[in-house]
Amino acid sequence: MNIKRTLFGVICLVFITRTKAQETTTTTVSAANTDISYNLNLEAVASVFGESKDLEDFEKQLNDPDAKISNLDLNEDGEVDYLRVVETSKNTTHVVTLQAVLAENEFQDVATIDVEKTGEDTQVIITGDAYIYGPNYFITPYFGVAPPIFGWFWGPFYSPWMSPWYWGFYPPYFRPWRPFPPHVYHNHVHGHINTKNRYNHDHVKRNHEAKRLQKSVSHKDLQKKFPEKSFKNRNTNLTNKHDFNNRSNINRTNTRNFNKTSTRPFTSPSRTSSFGRTSTGRMSGFRGFRR
Repeated sequence: MNIKRTLFGVICLVFITRTKAQETTTTTVSAANTDISYNLNLEAVASVFGESKDLEDFEKQLNDPDAKISNLDLNEDGEVDYLRVVETSKNTTHVVTLQAVLAENEFQDVATIDVEKTGEDTQVIITGDAYIYGPNYFITPYFGVAPPIFGWFWGPFYSPWMSPWYWGFYPPYFRPWRPFPPHVYHNHVHGHINTKNRYNHDHVKRNHEAKRLQKSVSHKDLQKKFPEKSFKNRNTNLTNKHDFNNRSNINRTNTRNFNKTSTRPFTSPSRTSSFGRTSTGRMSGFRGFRR
């Protein structure tokens, strides 16, 4: 009888331990960065931009149902939003605006790409819209190979691009898909980031011409409807999405240092621990807008 009781107790303990482990794992996944700003990786956008032959091709690649670069469902209809590309320019400054198509005659700016030529050099600055990414969220890509789209901007075949597509009228290749779970999108989209490029996340200053050009085509219909759901209101203790990335890096560094000191407290300096190796990716996820 005692043996049976002991065996029963061991089985119960194992069951409880596994249940708690599963609960802990679930909590960890759901507690990861889940802000909506993680649903469009702007480094992937920069990579696609650098590999496009012109803006029509760029828009096609952004909305390719096989590539699935975007995971944004801002209108919460259960399908990833179509991203239209709108361009405006003056002299040597081009501003490319990405807008999510939300409903009939309703659009929301998602990001802008400033392309400016100075002499023989061309600089690209990608700015996440403040409503989604927080203010001053910039990425400056440095391409390993000169993008073919530069030759189109400054070549003889350039013509301004204004997306002809709108709500209910999309190109034949576009087949809406359901958004990925956060960790699935994170793993998927990092395969589309060109590792031959560098992505500088330092603060930059956009020129006044670019700001004026963007304002002339800007649409912020979602922001007007739900101003309380801005990044600032969603994350009162953060400035912009950079803070998410910095927090993830700090957490990984602290975990690495803790593992090195607590797991092998008396390890000889000549021995190398395999604990705490950091991932090159960033935590991903989303928190949808709730109406």
